[in-house]
Amino acid sequence: MIRLEDVHVRLGQREVLRGVTASLTERRVGVVGANGSGKSTLARLVNGLVLPSSGTVTVSGLDTRRHAARIRRGVGFVFTDPDAQIVMPTVAEDVAFSLRRKGLTREEVERRVREILERYGLGEHADHPAHHLSGGQKQLLALCSVLVLEPEILVMDEPTTLLDLRHSRQVAALLRTLPQQVVVVTHDLPLLEDFDRVLVIDEGRIVADAEPAAAIGHYRKTMA
Repeated sequence: MIRLEDVHVRLGQREVLRGVTASLTERRVGVVGANGSGKSTLARLVNGLVLPSSGTVTVSGLDTRRHAARIRRGVGFVFTDPDAQIVMPTVAEDVAFSLRRKGLTREEVERRVREILERYGLGEHADHPAHHLSGGQKQLLALCSVLVLEPEILVMDEPTTLLDLRHSRQVAALLRTLPQQVVVVTHDLPLLEDFDRVLVIDEGRIVADAEPAAAIGHYRKTMA
């Protein structure tokens, strides 16, 4: 469970989140809101990238203020721009880099890398330069580099923003199959249509919290 209790976040003089309270237990949770509404800040609270100025955030019972490092081992985070996460020259090396602190044998690392690249359609690109991949392939690589660690929770910030329609649909199909709890921040409203729950953030507050059709309808009215 992800639990936010009366969370306020201040960045400089600006209060980005105000009195946010929510318990997230569903497998797929979407978060929508206008630019600057605080939705990406909310996502970063889940793995301790941002700490609350007041209030508490707990993940599986662990407080992010005291157990951020431990929480991050169980919460994978995928950023909007996959180039920000690609750090090694080749596709296989980039995924293997994620496993560097696991104490695994070289053979075990190679097996895990091979399996996850095959699972997500990048097996034939294992030895290719990572930054030469297409936008959709880079997003899949960023996902592989996180999923190879087998996190319990996956947080994704605008995962389809830089993708064309075909690759956006590919990511949407992938999200349906993941066993992890997934929290997705996005402007891509069709991506959330079959999610379990959607939160709408406006000026730092949760203004709607419902099943997708109702929450997205509220968001559309807010934007209108």
